[in-house]
Amino acid sequence: MKKIPPRQSRIALYTSLFCLGLINNSAVADVTDIERIIVTGSRSVESIEEVPSSVTLIDNKTLSRDMQISSELQNMLAFRVPGMAPSTGTSSNSGQTLRGRKALVMIDGVPQSTPLRNGQLGIRSIDPSAIERIEVIKGATSIYGNGASGGIINYITKQASSGDKANIELAASSKFSPVKFEDSAGYRYNASINGTLDKVSYVLNGSVEETGLEYDAEGDIIGLIYGLSETKSQNLFTKLSYDFDGEKVLQLTYNYYEAQQNADLLDVTGSVNSGVKTYAIKNSGGNKPGVPQGPSGNHNLMLKYTDEALFDNTQLTLDAYYQEIENMFFYSAALANPSEGYDGGQSLIRSNKRGLRINFNTVVDWDNVAATFIYGIDALNDISSQPLHDGRIWVPEMDMSNLAAYLQTKWVIHDDWIVKAGLRHDRVDISVDDYTTLKLCSTSATCSVPFDVTGGELNFTSTTYNLGLRYSASEYISPFVSFSQGADISDLGSLLRTATVNDISLIQTQASIVDNYEVGFAGRYQDLGYQFAAYRSTSELGTSNKYDAQTGVYMPVRSPQKIWGYEAELSYQLLDNLGAGLSYSWVEGKDTEKDSYLDGQVISAPKFTTSLNWQPVDEANITVNYLYVGDRKRFEQLDGQYVGAQGPISAYNLINLSGSYQWKQWQFSLGVENLLNQDYYSARSQAYTYKGYNTKGLGTTVNVGVKVHF
Repeated sequence: MKKIPPRQSRIALYTSLFCLGLINNSAVADVTDIERIIVTGSRSVESIEEVPSSVTLIDNKTLSRDMQISSELQNMLAFRVPGMAPSTGTSSNSGQTLRGRKALVMIDGVPQSTPLRNGQLGIRSIDPSAIERIEVIKGATSIYGNGASGGIINYITKQASSGDKANIELAASSKFSPVKFEDSAGYRYNASINGTLDKVSYVLNGSVEETGLEYDAEGDIIGLIYGLSETKSQNLFTKLSYDFDGEKVLQLTYNYYEAQQNADLLDVTGSVNSGVKTYAIKNSGGNKPGVPQGPSGNHNLMLKYTDEALFDNTQLTLDAYYQEIENMFFYSAALANPSEGYDGGQSLIRSNKRGLRINFNTVVDWDNVAATFIYGIDALNDISSQPLHDGRIWVPEMDMSNLAAYLQTKWVIHDDWIVKAGLRHDRVDISVDDYTTLKLCSTSATCSVPFDVTGGELNFTSTTYNLGLRYSASEYISPFVSFSQGADISDLGSLLRTATVNDISLIQTQASIVDNYEVGFAGRYQDLGYQFAAYRSTSELGTSNKYDAQTGVYMPVRSPQKIWGYEAELSYQLLDNLGAGLSYSWVEGKDTEKDSYLDGQVISAPKFTTSLNWQPVDEANITVNYLYVGDRKRFEQLDGQYVGAQGPISAYNLINLSGSYQWKQWQFSLGVENLLNQDYYSARSQAYTYKGYNTKGLGTTVNVGVKVHF
């Protein structure tokens, strides 16, 4: 075996130190300006230039600038990630798909999504002040198991600095509406400390934020369904590491997050079909039904042990984690049952996960070939359900055990050709007790029929594969091609709660294999960087919804799907202190059995973004972000009405502005969301015809802040 090439060695040196927390973030940033690194795509540190698929990396500097405008992660991701649907402007990422499919949201590799009953609330699961960077891997993948049919969004949390001196940061900001100032002012406080004492490194971060009333461009309070008005969120993040000998590290991480809307407001409900918006008014008296919506206290506990030299050229990583999630939905009249005295109801998703991962990483170097073998075992127990706050059971408890073995390989040939290949075998067992579906009434005369369903065991096995090739001899152009599969257990909870049979074995609960094909290229010429990718994904059992007029319930429909699209990105350094970037995303999809287009729950409208970043002096920075969402009008009215998520989407534009000034250890910032006070409905608000969803977007909102380091 020959000596590892300098390029490989340099990446290995810095990234190993980064993962161990032995060098600070600024040092890593200097290296990754040349060779950016990620950990999500293969569960091991690698250069982004060696990944034969599309990756978006949002670094800490970009996150900090975006936070000057808003702390909402769903807004940041929608703007920064090509292929991700536009933001909903709410606490929910329903309809905010990644390349037309659902993404698995993770914190340091631990799933935050609840695939067994996907409430699509996972994006808001941590405060951005605790995040160092975000890695987004696009396209179906099984590397982390169920729920990643569209890709992975991984929040990589902050690492401790290496110096003996503690690094302390305090920040405060206030956000308000100049459209209508009344009760709109909110506040946000953040405090963090990190450092290293001998062999112990630590990160402590706490934040609290409370929003005021959120107004649209016309000065009306935005509606309550997944609303953000008068929401209080709290996040406590702790990471402690002990370095035994420079090669063995034990790390404990805990994250607590809650964000509840406790607003004394009532909705005035409109509809897409009438053209009348939904907005909220202050409650003038009487009891408001329901309890505060949002995460009532989500806990993540992770214990990680790393041995950089278990054997020659082999690294061992052991991960054990525990997660407890409880997300409360909004109060809905759709959960009514007048015959039993229920005028409506409020559901919540409960999920408890326990997991253990054993991961080995072996690097072997032959003449002109450097090979990496990543292999191990995943074990997961996920118990999820969706009861109602009043005690009724909508989705029974689903107890899933998942055991998987995997092998991922990477071959770097002559420093220029990168070949990646791998497989994963999953065994999934799900237990469901006997249950009765709920009787739900959209009107007193239109009710679903309850069924007594015999429970039992559901068993799945799947083997998925991936293969990719990238050529990186020239910095001017680096083409790639890849094939990857993901095993997706459909949103099982929605299938169970709408059952129309008396035995669970008769429900169409089969897992679906998603095949993803991608071809693209990336490169750089002087100050111009560019990237392009085209993709196609197919699945034999995709899931969509169809309205049942007899029961007033939207029933899941499983049928084959095909989704295709493309993305393009450009970045250009116009001057030493002036840079620009732009992106364009287009996606489309069909039910191939019916040859009909997929609706707005799945497929998003075209999206164009551009960003201009100017540093007029060393101490100051100004950023302008522009978003354009295009038309998508694929569906006709039925009996004079648009139904489901088939409303027509008309184009709209948004401009956001942020600026900061650094004075000694102080930073002063100003952010303006929707600078021109554009009066618009989000893409989801236009597509969703469901009652109460057609709320307008946020009007002009100003965010002023101050931050100090010492």
